[in-house]
Amino acid sequence: MSSAGLVKPLARSGLPSPTGQIVLLSIGMSNAMDEFGTFQNALLSTNVANRRLVTVNGAQAGQDAELIKNPNATYWNGVDSRLQSAGVTRNQVEAVRLKEAVANESLGFPQDALRLQTDLADIVTILGDRFPELRLVYVSSRTYGGYAVTPLNPEPFAYESGFAVKWLIENRIKANTTQPWVGWGPYLWTDGLRGRRDGLIWTCDDVLSDGTHPSRSGRQKVADLLLQFFETDTTARSWFLANP
Repeated sequence: MSSAGLVKPLARSGLPSPTGQIVLLSIGMSNAMDEFGTFQNALLSTNVANRRLVTVNGAQAGQDAELIKNPNATYWNGVDSRLQSAGVTRNQVEAVRLKEAVANESLGFPQDALRLQTDLADIVTILGDRFPELRLVYVSSRTYGGYAVTPLNPEPFAYESGFAVKWLIENRIKANTTQPWVGWGPYLWTDGLRGRRDGLIWTCDDVLSDGTHPSRSGRQKVADLLLQFFETDTTARSWFLANP
């Protein structure tokens, strides 16, 4: 059976239960937190989601990959607190949306991308250890960073984060490691105003004054991509949708 086929409502103990929950957890830094929060709001205005689905925003501001790759980081206490506030347990987390970056990269390509790849692999290991029923990890790279006015994560580092995700997934395939399964979430980068084939562009209005964190419109663009992904992807729609 595929990893997606194993996803089902779970009781707080982690045992299958028709009255249990399926937890989709967001892991990452401030951008991931802002984007997932808007995605959660979008879900509230629709009736598409499985009524057994619980979304938990575990992403937190200022928590880059170099920090949360440590299993003893205080970040993970914050994740536990948010799960508790949502009325669910670690045992019910079956899917994760992961988006991370390394702050203030400066080594150039491919060194910075390789460092992020290694950090992401460490984070996936932590996820597997903390969440025994975790089946699926969806990883996204950065949005466009060409408007950045700080060294936090500008171009070309934002674009190059996609290689870190690509290499992470390739290594998981080569290692024949399936638990948890790791794959692409929606791809978020686009070449600014030049855009891409599906029409997605990223404007100055899509970021805050630092040029890095998404504004309301930027968060909405990412939320729309997330919603479209979970509604249509073959690994997600069976457990995400109310009527797949």
